[in-house]
Amino acid sequence: MADLILKRWWCLTLGLFGPGLLVIPMVQAEPVTITGSLDNRFTDNARRVSTNEQSDLETRVGVSFQHVKDPGRCNSNLNGRVGYGYWLDDTFDPELYTDAGFQGSCELAHGLDWTLSDRLSDVSQDTRRPDVPDNTTRKNVFTTGPRYTLFLTQRDQLQFSLQYQNTEFEEPEQTDSDRVIGSAAWNHLFSSTLTAGLSASANQAELDTGVEIDRNTASITFAKSWSTTDLEGSLGVSEIETKFGSGSQKSDALVGDLSINREINPSADFFFTVSRELTDQTSDFDFQFGDFEFNLSETEAVEVTALSTGIQKLFSDGSTVSAGISASRSDYLTSEIKEDRVGLNLLGNRPLNSRISLTSSLRLNYLTFEEDDSEDSIVAFDVGVSYTLSRDLGLNARLGHERRSSDVSSREYQENWLLVGLSYRFL
Repeated sequence: MADLILKRWWCLTLGLFGPGLLVIPMVQAEPVTITGSLDNRFTDNARRVSTNEQSDLETRVGVSFQHVKDPGRCNSNLNGRVGYGYWLDDTFDPELYTDAGFQGSCELAHGLDWTLSDRLSDVSQDTRRPDVPDNTTRKNVFTTGPRYTLFLTQRDQLQFSLQYQNTEFEEPEQTDSDRVIGSAAWNHLFSSTLTAGLSASANQAELDTGVEIDRNTASITFAKSWSTTDLEGSLGVSEIETKFGSGSQKSDALVGDLSINREINPSADFFFTVSRELTDQTSDFDFQFGDFEFNLSETEAVEVTALSTGIQKLFSDGSTVSAGISASRSDYLTSEIKEDRVGLNLLGNRPLNSRISLTSSLRLNYLTFEEDDSEDSIVAFDVGVSYTLSRDLGLNARLGHERRSSDVSSREYQENWLLVGLSYRFL
């Protein structure tokens, strides 16, 4: 019974001990999967501009991969996609597209692990401009360091971690950083389904501009599980200090996060996640909260409130429907600029038979920018069909439209596009 309690206690308390802590999901080992793709996308407004639209054809070759090694003394999770795009009429230079991540940990001694993670992805530079190659840069966040766990009793646990994190952007005008993150946490097992505790962290970042950003956070953490619902989160206070030259600026705020995952029934799932944090643009918050984007054209320190919720439903005929709502507010502290974003995403998939499936999606975004007191709205939708030629080979085609309306006429555009693609699973 003691071993069972400890195992459940370990599963419930993973991930509750502050920023920089790497957690590897407890799943079975999976074989390596590698899939190649070749996509041709024609657009009638490649630059997404309001006037002098230019059509072009982009050919993109891509490889996606996934590998999980767990359980064992050393565990790892590697997944991502890399692509190379070429524009026929040279609207943009050839582009390398990346979205890949690695997480790993090795047990050095009883209770002592060494963790390592790396995340590489394309991100927008200016949220007021359209998502085109000229407005994207590559962001890489590398994190590594030790983590020590001490079981005081069968119900009490202490955990300490020390992480080094390096953030680099491909574009030289973007700000890179080095940071050290230390955290300590105490957690208590109240029952087999309820844990709570205290955590504290200190985060010191040095940017290549000479700016230093120090952040200290103290929180109460908790996790509760029921037969169909998992609830976890934290609530605390955080102080951030930005030092530039001989000056400095301090801000503090109530911070925390809450995550709910619920199985409504065997064919429907619901999730809700909200977070409020004091951070900076070189942190990995945008990777943790995928619907959020930093505006890299603004200042470094930022107060972020982000929310995401959604539902996914599987029908008896194999059709799936998912709906998601996201919202965020970014308050750039040194410039006092605020940006808000609200979004709705709908996605549907319906198989017609064992080989043919229909897909459709709808995306609505509403954005406000306090700097120029402007509002933008984006509407995008597409429909598509996929055809499975064999177990490894597939064809797909999609037709879409996107329109952006704005108080600033130069930010408006509309685009129609058509994509035809081929995919092949090698492993």
